[in-house]
Amino acid sequence: MKPTPLQSATPQLLGDIRQLIEQSRNQLATAFNSALTMLYWHIGLRIRTEVLQGERAAYGEQIIPALAKQLETEYGRGFSAKNLRHMLRFAEAIPSEDIVSAVRRQLSWTHIKTLIYIDDPLKRDFYLQMCQQEGWSTRTLQDRLDSQLFERTALSKQPEQLLAQELATLRQTGTITPALVLKDPYVLDFLGLQDRYLEKDLEDAILRELENFLLELGAGFTFVARQKRIQIDNDDFYIDLLLYNRRLKRLVAIELKLGEFKAEYKGQMELYLRWLAKYEQEPGEAPPLGIILCSGKKQEQIELLELDASGIHVAEYLTSLPPKEVLQAKLHEAIVRSRARLGNHGEDA
Repeated sequence: MKPTPLQSATPQLLGDIRQLIEQSRNQLATAFNSALTMLYWHIGLRIRTEVLQGERAAYGEQIIPALAKQLETEYGRGFSAKNLRHMLRFAEAIPSEDIVSAVRRQLSWTHIKTLIYIDDPLKRDFYLQMCQQEGWSTRTLQDRLDSQLFERTALSKQPEQLLAQELATLRQTGTITPALVLKDPYVLDFLGLQDRYLEKDLEDAILRELENFLLELGAGFTFVARQKRIQIDNDDFYIDLLLYNRRLKRLVAIELKLGEFKAEYKGQMELYLRWLAKYEQEPGEAPPLGIILCSGKKQEQIELLELDASGIHVAEYLTSLPPKEVLQAKLHEAIVRSRARLGNHGEDA
């Protein structure tokens, strides 16, 4: 018995209609969340204006519970005293309506509640923009905060004025620079290495956990080759790992070292980068970058060698995540030292 035209058309027709319904639902959800974000910001701004006009410091603490009592009765739990305080903080932390309008379609209220309690405005702006640029989930955002991502970026080591300029450029153009991508240290605790291991063990572990390794490296990295063989004057050389970053549009060579940084590593990496620029770099790509991962750094040697000018980034790697306070202190010391060094160079110029 042949199926009727209605029976044969039903599966395709049903599938098409389901797709239309799901698309509309997603669009409605996005529009609703966007409108809710703007509403919360405007409520916070209005409360802030009222609180600033109050003569007593405790006025805000008095007015919010009173408001919440009435609003919850009329509109539900979304307008509790706790949530009203979040809205007030939202307007205080991000006073620009233009910025709120730009992020409202991409960031959920949960994203925003996490971001607005970051006290440092530049640090908050960094995480806000990376959420936008990379489409981070709220869980990813929290993981990045827990691992001190901002403090580990090369960007955080720059003087505050340059840092602010770079973040402004990111907001306006969406352009990712090496300072936003490169980190120090890299946290490789997911590799599961024991106290004693060889360079090959480190390399093998990275390849086993390649997805996690690329996530730790940051935005836009893809794997190209392991032990990339290059031949110069009949001599063979091998690049430990060769990656490509689509956001930076450049090859990235990575050398893995077990001990502390040695000055001789610079010449080796410069040779690799020049070979890659000559034979592998495609038209329209930026010059290759080099990352030397060491278990320890000798800061003065690195500064004297002026590795940044050669497109080389030296960073420590940590095979286990230290206590938060230890990592914070280590990163704070590095940021202060780097900003002071860069500030002195600026004065000399």
